[in-house]
Amino acid sequence: MDCTFRTDKGIFNFRVGAIIQNGSKVLMARNPAENCCYSVGGRVKLNETLENAVIREVFEETGIKAEIDRMGFIHENFFTNYKNESYHEISVFFFIKLTDELLKIENGHITDSDPIGEYLEWIDLDKNNDCRVFPEFFASELKKHSPKIKHIVTHQK
Repeated sequence: MDCTFRTDKGIFNFRVGAIIQNGSKVLMARNPAENCCYSVGGRVKLNETLENAVIREVFEETGIKAEIDRMGFIHENFFTNYKNESYHEISVFFFIKLTDELLKIENGHITDSDPIGEYLEWIDLDKNNDCRVFPEFFASELKKHSPKIKHIVTHQK
């Protein structure tokens, strides 16, 4: 069971994200239906550790058993989705150790059964991309190479 629930005021979502970085490029999931890119990752399951959740999500989306380097960010995100539903989302992002296997990933569909055609893509954060990148703070924060865990709060409309 995913750690997400609906209330009369909106939806709470608890997720993990993987930062798989090669220089200025980050491996991200691309959603062509909404023209956006977001971190590899997904919802934490009830009774699942954050570390196990991110390793599971990376495996589900890449087919690769990843190894965590360290926790990087705790992100509290308040936003309204395209259905005008209010979200309170907490995401914990982990830096993943880059391996030859991860470097070999080419742009491609995450699953053949994905109805929206979501696929993986190496996004160069130093370039003006033709999709919106989420979380938006990746573009500035990943360049800082800070060893500290950073807490970020965003309010999006």
